[in-house]
Amino acid sequence: MERIKLDAQIREEVRKNKVKKLRKLDFVPACLYKEGKETKNIKVDKKSLSEVLHTKAGENVIVDLLLSDEKTKNARPVMIKEVQYHPIKSEILHVDFNEISLTKSIEIKVPIVTKGDPEAVTKEDGTIEHVMWEIEVECLPTNIPEQIEVQVGELKIGDKIHVRDLSAPPGVKILSDPEQTVLSAEPPHVEEVAEEVPEEGEEGTEPEVIKKGKKEEEEGEAAEGEKAPPKAEKTQEKKGQ
Repeated sequence: MERIKLDAQIREEVRKNKVKKLRKLDFVPACLYKEGKETKNIKVDKKSLSEVLHTKAGENVIVDLLLSDEKTKNARPVMIKEVQYHPIKSEILHVDFNEISLTKSIEIKVPIVTKGDPEAVTKEDGTIEHVMWEIEVECLPTNIPEQIEVQVGELKIGDKIHVRDLSAPPGVKILSDPEQTVLSAEPPHVEEVAEEVPEEGEEGTEPEVIKKGKKEEEEGEAAEGEKAPPKAEKTQEKKGQ
C-alpha cells in the first residue's frame, strides 16, 4: 500500500467567516479523529492534499501526517475518512482524517477491476454488466490492496462471477457475501417493437358499414311494405269495375 507524507497545522479558525478566509489562502480545513481521543481541528495545504488524493490508492492511501505545531515530530499514520466537495466547482471544502494503528486490522472497501478480453461475449454483441464496483475486505492498513482483479477473458453469454470466485492477496480477508453477484455476461439488448395501435375509428369503420347496410335493408323492406297497400287498392278498383 502506497504511503505519502502530508504537512498539517493546528487550526484556530473554526467559525464560518474565518474558514472562508482560510480557503482563500489555499488551505483546506480538516479534522483529525482518533478513537478515545479528542478531535483536533487542523488545516492542510490544498495543493498537497490534491496530490495525496491523486495517488493510485486514491482515498485508501495511508498518509503520514506531520503536525508542525506539535513538540514531537513523529508522523501520525492516518487514512482519509471523508472528503466534502463543492457541489458545483468540485473544489475540496473539508476533509476528515482518521488516525490508525498499523498493527491493527481494519475493514475497508476496495475497487473491483476487470482483466482480459471476453471475446466470446463481444462476438455475440453481449456486454459485461457490473453489479458490484467495490468489495469490503479486512486486513492490516499496510496490506490494503489497490484493487481486486476479476478475470473475464473466458466468460460466455450467461456466465456470472460471484464474490466466492474472487481471489484476495495474502493477508486480506473478503467480508462481502460470497453468494453476491459481482458481474455477469449479458446477451445483446433487443429493443421491443411496440405494436401499432390503430387510429381511432379505423376498426370501427366496418361494423358501421354493416350496421348501415342492415339499416338500409330494413328501410328497403319498410319501403316495400308502404308500397303494398296501393297495389291492393288498385286491385279492388279493378274488381269493382
